[in-house]
Amino acid sequence: MIMLRPSLDEWRRLYQAASAFKEAAPWEWMSEADVFGIQDPESGQLGYASVMGMAGEHFALAVYLGSEGLEGFWRIHREGIRELESLLEVPQLQASWEDRQELRREDLEVIKALGLKFRGRKAWPMFRSYVPGFLPWFLTAEEARFLTFALEQALDVALRVRESPDLLNPLREGIYLVRVPTQQGEVLTWRDEWLTPPPPQTPPPPTIPKADVAAARHLPRRNILLEVELFAMPAPVREKEDPRPYFLYNLMAVEARSGYIVGTKLLTPKPSLDAMWARVPEVFLQMLHHLNGLPAGVAVSRQRLYEFLKPTATALGIPLTKTRRLRALEQARKALEAWIL
Repeated sequence: MIMLRPSLDEWRRLYQAASAFKEAAPWEWMSEADVFGIQDPESGQLGYASVMGMAGEHFALAVYLGSEGLEGFWRIHREGIRELESLLEVPQLQASWEDRQELRREDLEVIKALGLKFRGRKAWPMFRSYVPGFLPWFLTAEEARFLTFALEQALDVALRVRESPDLLNPLREGIYLVRVPTQQGEVLTWRDEWLTPPPPQTPPPPTIPKADVAAARHLPRRNILLEVELFAMPAPVREKEDPRPYFLYNLMAVEARSGYIVGTKLLTPKPSLDAMWARVPEVFLQMLHHLNGLPAGVAVSRQRLYEFLKPTATALGIPLTKTRRLRALEQARKALEAWIL
């Protein structure tokens, strides 16, 4: 599928919206937790806007896409960012203001073509699209138009919040103020609505062939403990047919006492991160066959990995635990990444 780049007119409107937003500096009176919705006039998709910059470090408007993006934002807000991938796996569009050296050649070419000039720290607009499993990348034309609407409507909401600080306080928990568009001929108008986000789409649990589980039951029991983790490798990969770089993910199993790497398998987030996750139990079973045994226990640190391995572990009678630290695996991972970098 060919993704169209924004036209010069679309870029111009986006930069104008970003400049107006930056000049207003709504991070002076709004926090990241002041979340509100904006509906894309073209696709109908809901984005949930969060103004960043109150701490004076990263000035941006993030638009978290759909209920999945909203859930990811609140998870990070509660738990913090353990690793960079936890941020990169949240679908979003972002307009931020950076130092010049943070921009890529493509960004600077657009700025030059528009005849714009910026000077100073945190003054250069940068626009990025976040797709789970992929490197933040340049906007498509459709994304640029939505982000333009989002900046314009976010400014509208922010200015009203400055005058009425209780504007975003919901009448009941779980609903959000959403800017909803109406197209009447050539005129696009906006109104406020209080809406409940639909539940996030959760992919169906992976199905492991019963024959594969039955075969694994015949493996001998071994008195070893495994630590298992799925993590993104530090260096993105880029293919000729797809200009957007993505991260390889490594499913690694390490013997907890010796630190010996029992198994490692690289997975790609294609066609999607959810499709990649669906392969995890199958690959875990392959590792057990390679080990030629069933461990006395398996420890993981990520909740999602726990949920994906639990059915297989239960079927094989393997105790599965969730813990904060995987010391042996952390050491093996550091050694692997140091070798790669």
